[in-house]
Amino acid sequence: MRWQRWPKTMRILTSAAILAFLAVAVWGSLSWQQLDSVLLKGDSRLYTVAKGSKAKDVLMDLAAEPVSPFWSVVWLKLHPELSQIKAGSYKIEKGWNVKHALLLFVSGKEAVFSVTLVEGQRIEDWLQTLSKAPYLDKPLTTDDLDSLRRELNIEQENIEGWFMPETYSYTVGSSSRDILRRAHNEMKNYLDKNWKNRDPSLPYDSPYQALIMASIIEKETAKVDERPRIASVFVNRLQKKMKLQTDPTVIYGVKDHYDGNIHRRDLEDNNPYNTYVIEGLPPTPIAMPGKEAVKAALHPDKTNFLYFVAKGGGAHQFSTTLAEHNHAVKRYVLEQ
Repeated sequence: MRWQRWPKTMRILTSAAILAFLAVAVWGSLSWQQLDSVLLKGDSRLYTVAKGSKAKDVLMDLAAEPVSPFWSVVWLKLHPELSQIKAGSYKIEKGWNVKHALLLFVSGKEAVFSVTLVEGQRIEDWLQTLSKAPYLDKPLTTDDLDSLRRELNIEQENIEGWFMPETYSYTVGSSSRDILRRAHNEMKNYLDKNWKNRDPSLPYDSPYQALIMASIIEKETAKVDERPRIASVFVNRLQKKMKLQTDPTVIYGVKDHYDGNIHRRDLEDNNPYNTYVIEGLPPTPIAMPGKEAVKAALHPDKTNFLYFVAKGGGAHQFSTTLAEHNHAVKRYVLEQ
């Protein structure tokens, strides 16, 4: 045999090397049979599998007890279904075994987080919310809005209103821009769909005007069942060439000067959002309207109402004449 033909010294050195390798492979480490039940080290946490990571290295990194490269390779040869791990960030739990973790990494089911973008808020408010969302990269500032507008092909310089309020799920590494891109697509698709089925008698020249109206409705009431009635008031006023005279547009127009109260100077301020001064709709939305507000703007109730006033509890009193309205104001506002 060729082995016997080797010089004795060479045979001794080769045998010693093999024994040394096996000793290193076995000493201080688990056997391949034990790897099926070995637990993860540490507490529950987020674990990131980097792009290009090998299952052998991940296994050794996660195991609560020492695992040699030799036995990890052997074990993975016996479990080839655990080798095709996918890059990503995963939520692993204390008490899991390494097999459970590797199965998760093979599935690619990364940890999912969510952020809620609230209807009725402005884009500046949303940027603040996104900046505080966990594991969301690349926060945006107001200085980034122009580049976002160009990227999304929004024609208007003010991008207010063009994003759908919703709870958005995301994984580690997503960005604020990713979320807003999805929110814009949601709003655009929803607006286009409902515009096609709109009430044909509406006094809007474009879907964008409907979006402006929806934002006003959103700010005027949080009661979903009142929104079509609120919409009817504004539609009736537009059709009669009456000023809308809605306070939320005044507040949007004075912006940082608003101190919690609307003053006479605010009502008289000659800015394009002051619907006590201008005719018709303001030039842009004043907030992010939700689906129900968009639906109300495109499908208002059929009424003769021209006025409304808050009567408490979020509800409103509606009137058809100025005399009725003045009486309602006296009852629900002045006498409170």
